[in-house]
Amino acid sequence: MKHVEIYTDGSSRGNPGPGGYGTVIRYGAHARELAQGFQKTTNNRMEILAAVAGLEVLKEPCEVTVYSDSRYLVDAQTKGWVEGWRKRGWRKKDKSAVKNVDLWQRLEEAAAGHTIHWQWVKGHSGHDMNELCDELATSAADGERGELLVDSGFDG
Repeated sequence: MKHVEIYTDGSSRGNPGPGGYGTVIRYGAHARELAQGFQKTTNNRMEILAAVAGLEVLKEPCEVTVYSDSRYLVDAQTKGWVEGWRKRGWRKKDKSAVKNVDLWQRLEEAAAGHTIHWQWVKGHSGHDMNELCDELATSAADGERGELLVDSGFDG
């Protein structure tokens, strides 16, 4: 099984506001950058979408380490939150609705067939790949990487 590293970051200029994600996928000596901006979204949505975008590019089952500075994303995966939400019909323990269900479900689909290790990294601390993803995400949010799309799953 190939080992792939996926580095991710999300950005929002206001929360909600214009946002974007940045993703770098590395396999051996190869690297691919992905970024997209949206007219109105949230930071959390972009953090999830960054991971989704990276996983959806993979064409075969891989062992993947996903690096993110989002506790929301990493903790949801490593602490069993998503599993619990799914079992409760996408409800939290207090019975309130889980936000970003569309992206959590898309992430589950994208992750299927892969062995994934989730790794939190401290943001804005000089981690080269996190800094690159931050630059990709913020420039996408600012419209510097093409047209800002509509985040069809954003309900705010």
